[in-house]
Amino acid sequence: MNAKLRDFKRNLPFHLMLLPCVIMLVIFNYIPMYGVKIAFQKFIPARGMFGEQTWVGLKNLTYIFKMQDFYIALRNTIFISFMKLFLGMLTSIIFAILLNELRNNKLKRTIQTAVYLPHFLSWIILAGVFVDIFSPSYGIINKLIKALGFEPIFFLGSNKWFPAVLIGTEVWKEFGFGTIVYLAAIVSIDPSLYESAIVDGANKWRQIWHITIPGLLPIIILLSLLNIGSILNGNFDQVFNLYSPQVYRSGDILDTLIYRVGLLDANYSLSTAIGLFKSLVSLVLISTSYYLAYKVADYRIF
Repeated sequence: MNAKLRDFKRNLPFHLMLLPCVIMLVIFNYIPMYGVKIAFQKFIPARGMFGEQTWVGLKNLTYIFKMQDFYIALRNTIFISFMKLFLGMLTSIIFAILLNELRNNKLKRTIQTAVYLPHFLSWIILAGVFVDIFSPSYGIINKLIKALGFEPIFFLGSNKWFPAVLIGTEVWKEFGFGTIVYLAAIVSIDPSLYESAIVDGANKWRQIWHITIPGLLPIIILLSLLNIGSILNGNFDQVFNLYSPQVYRSGDILDTLIYRVGLLDANYSLSTAIGLFKSLVSLVLISTSYYLAYKVADYRIF
């Protein structure tokens, strides 16, 4: 008991530092979970959250599996999120390796800062920029297409092109942030390995293939596993600010479906049921990803 008491006293300042964050987490994340009960009710707003509502059991949850829009949104969410994850990591890894090979430190810092800045820009701002860039009438992309003799493309209104726009713009915005993680991993690789490779006559490509990439492999596996839990988060801010009814078939995700069903159609029970389904699946994915991260990469939160 004395040892436990000493350990508690030693860690008490750290627990007190975390206390405000825990209180905010409880207030803004756990207390609102009381509203999950709406998914099992025929919710009428006029009666209020604590008013007498009609309980319908699993009716709302079973109904969502009969909705065609739900399956379209689920398919789009998985595809778009997976492609963002895969291409985002691939771009970050390649860029980090190339940036690491620069010997001009001033140029390296300048480039790193330039690609890192878009991460801090809001999608409200960027959406306005991309709407202008991809405009079929005056956008710079379509001006180039017309200059090459082709017909302009309505990127933001085409079910064929809209997912590519979402994936490409997200990768452009976030790959600089991911590059920092991989650069840090590259720096931690033992320099003597490169020196030995040079002595053995290995060129740059051989050094990258046999030393840099194997050195990055643990962090690549770890981040891949940890990102599995967010596969159902298709980035609501981005999609909401770029999509339109013309591209619901290819660009609608679970979050935008919840928004339309709940706030536009005022079907609060059904939208809560969809959100509950997403949360339950995400909980399973997050639990699985952390378990795999512990088993494969020896990653622990506590």
